[in-house]
Amino acid sequence: MAFLFRFLGRCVLALALLIPVAVSAAVGLVWWTLPPEHAEVRIPTLDAPVAVTLDTYGIPLIRASTEADGNRALGWMHARDRLFQMEMMRRGATGRLSEIAGTATLRLDRFTRLLGLAQRAEADFATLPEPTRAALTQYAEGVNAWITAHGRFAAPEFLILGAPEPWRPADSLLWAKVMGLWLSGNWREEMNRMRLVGRLPPERIAELWPRDTTQGRPDEAEQRAALPGLDRLAAQIPVFGIDAPLPASASNAWAVTAARAAGGAPMLASDPHLAFSAPILWYLARIELPEGRFLAGATAPGTPFVVIGRNRDLAWGFTTTQSDTQDLVYERAAGTGYATPQGPRAFTTRTETIAIRGAPSETLTVRETRHGPVLTDLDPAPRADGLMIAMAMANLAPNDTAAAGLLALNRGTTLADARAAAALITSPPQNMMVAARSGEIAMYLTGRTPLRRSGDGTRPFEGWNPGQGWSGFVPFDAMPHVENPTSGLLANANNRPSPPDHPVFLAASFPGSWRFQRAMALLNARPQHSTADFAAMQVDTLSLFARAMLPALATMPRPEGAAGAALDLLLAWDGQASAALPQPLIFNAFMERFGRWVMRTAGLAEDVHAPSQEFLAAVLDGRLAHWCGAAGCGPLAATALGEAVRAISREQGPDPAAWRWGAAHAARFEHPMLRFIPALAALTRMEVPASGDGDTLLRAGFRGEDFTAIHGAGLRAVFDLSDPDGTLAVIASGQSGHPMSRHWRDLLPAWRDGLVLRLDGRGTGGGSVVLRPQ
Repeated sequence: MAFLFRFLGRCVLALALLIPVAVSAAVGLVWWTLPPEHAEVRIPTLDAPVAVTLDTYGIPLIRASTEADGNRALGWMHARDRLFQMEMMRRGATGRLSEIAGTATLRLDRFTRLLGLAQRAEADFATLPEPTRAALTQYAEGVNAWITAHGRFAAPEFLILGAPEPWRPADSLLWAKVMGLWLSGNWREEMNRMRLVGRLPPERIAELWPRDTTQGRPDEAEQRAALPGLDRLAAQIPVFGIDAPLPASASNAWAVTAARAAGGAPMLASDPHLAFSAPILWYLARIELPEGRFLAGATAPGTPFVVIGRNRDLAWGFTTTQSDTQDLVYERAAGTGYATPQGPRAFTTRTETIAIRGAPSETLTVRETRHGPVLTDLDPAPRADGLMIAMAMANLAPNDTAAAGLLALNRGTTLADARAAAALITSPPQNMMVAARSGEIAMYLTGRTPLRRSGDGTRPFEGWNPGQGWSGFVPFDAMPHVENPTSGLLANANNRPSPPDHPVFLAASFPGSWRFQRAMALLNARPQHSTADFAAMQVDTLSLFARAMLPALATMPRPEGAAGAALDLLLAWDGQASAALPQPLIFNAFMERFGRWVMRTAGLAEDVHAPSQEFLAAVLDGRLAHWCGAAGCGPLAATALGEAVRAISREQGPDPAAWRWGAAHAARFEHPMLRFIPALAALTRMEVPASGDGDTLLRAGFRGEDFTAIHGAGLRAVFDLSDPDGTLAVIASGQSGHPMSRHWRDLLPAWRDGLVLRLDGRGTGGGSVVLRPQ
């Protein structure tokens, strides 16, 4: 027995010694994947040496003798700092996440395979102009130089996953494919409308999406009976916050002419609002070429272009147009194919095999009609009625030349060049804000906009009906572009970009214009603006939406106790959504609860429809008060306020004056994989109290009654064309995608405080790299 105890004791001791050794070895391996701050590297395809200087935040200044070498160097830097982010983008776009994540990502993989983004990227690459294909190939050469040299040590995540596959030039097109999908999601709205048929009268369904009455066309499509199985089908569609990569998106951009700028040349500001992640989507860089040419601003790892930025003569930014470029289509079976006006036609089919970690592979048969993929094939239950739903999406149309457009924009020198570049950006639908050093500004609408034979795109059309569907796309020159407005000001915050009398129909409804109104008020408040003024506008926290709703709350009887104190605070509030105030928390909690009660009163489950701010505004101000029922909106509002106050009290105590928006509303940035491992999630998560909300220029959107900010401006940029070094920008995380790097989160304090950095290429202290030909 004594021998047994001695043996067990030695085993325990050995185990106690082995655990720290194993942990130290693992930490050592991860540390080994950190890129060196100083290096000299050989890349076989380089034309000449390239010098890369890193500032204290790891932002590179790339000095190259040719544009081709600049592309290779940027690819190398992206791979050095963000290769796993690029890998996740590639896997997400090609439906290969389940290979590493298991069944948790299967719903997203099925949907992506159905869309065929990988096949479309390959086909588009083959048809791109040679200079664009060359740029994508050069970028891939830089990425692969890093992969070849480092293998599974290319980034810490690959220690587990194994060495990354080589980067192919067509892989860079996947980034725009994903953006095209998630920045134009009107088909989801149509799905929600269809699910409501039979549950609500048609006029009530229409009220849920308040129409833009200044411009529109009647919905001529006949209301069909609800298609059986829609709720079951909806359960197969990716949901943001669970398995989809991006939420409904928004952005701000504005520009002023030389006369309205303190420096005597146009200025432009852009802050795109997308999902928060660690690292953030954007990577800052400056690339200098001979003869004074340069590019500076925000790049997207996986692509060789400056997406939001400037060169010597032009600056540009983007906001989502919110135009309706997607329609659901009823298709009817005809024999083994489907019905068309010309008779039966065979499906285009392919078989997709999805590998799943820890489970057998799954086979998916994808069918496409002439309009697009058959969405109902995601429904596991067979249909007996012969009806299907396909998706017509402009962003899935062939010959997408968005990459050629971005390359032309990066090279452009005049407003005419920018206009020609915008015409090439076939997806997604965006408002491209442009400023030219010559003194001009403009806003061009990019992307393909369908020409509908009938209807307004709010309901599916019949694929076999010759009087319905699309007859093509609106010619670029016919779109409602704006050049050199007499006011000297341009702004867009996802409001309707076309004037009321413009003949091109873009969509039946648009988001509220509260952010746009605030931007224009600030632009008009000064005769001239500086870069500091523009940067301050980007972190403005005044909610005009909240201000507009407060008069309705003033009509409520004052409740007793904490709810009464909370109402008093709201009625004394000026609408500033500061993290240090209680009112933004009270207001947003009230609005969320009020919307839930309005839906309950109508007998709607929350998974069928989440009411928009535009709809709730119309309910509260009386235009749609009948949604509150016979008793009116007062009782519902009082109930909602009471519930909100009780919920906040449980978290922040009984005194409403002591509550703080920032305590509930933190901006959170998480690693896409490590967030599922509790200990590592806590170590890698970035979180700071956040001002603003979904309706302020400082966008900080949240989902439901969890007020954590998960959506906003991960990039803020200001460009002053009077100064070649006048590029100011900040991103929300850091330049590195390596959690052990000092550049993992070092830009977060500046982002939190509303600061921007000057990307003039003069910074040092972050290291240097020399890339040389083999």
